[in-house]
Amino acid sequence: MKVAIIEVIKEKEDLVWDSVDKKKSFMIFGMKEKKNLNKFTREREESELAKTVIKRVQDSAQELDQEVEQVTRLGRYSEGGRRPMKVKMRSQVAVEESMARKGKLADDTEHKDIWIKRNMNLKEREKEKVLRSEAKGKKKTRKGQR
Repeated sequence: MKVAIIEVIKEKEDLVWDSVDKKKSFMIFGMKEKKNLNKFTREREESELAKTVIKRVQDSAQELDQEVEQVTRLGRYSEGGRRPMKVKMRSQVAVEESMARKGKLADDTEHKDIWIKRNMNLKEREKEKVLRSEAKGKKKTRKGQR
């Protein structure tokens, strides 16, 4: 049995690494890009911006911003745009802690337009979209009954 599992893991190595990578990362949406044409300095600034967002979310005793391994903007650069950022952490625990306290961003006036979500694949995003639309439909029918 054990050998069979190891064989499957070896065959599907890319799939296993992708799922591990997704569990150790999350997405930041709504963060505006600054005017900076130099790619190196822009990436460094974006890393610092991601760390400030994480600092807003963490408890005072935690140092989750030290757990950041890599920050990547997705999509093509456009001045003043709002491309999503993928933040990869060193551990899955750090991601779970950030997700548990992500509601703190809504209270922060400086970061009100920014939100964070778990990193999901296409299938998970479609499933969440269906659930959200169902919830909105139920909410509208409840308001109509009052």
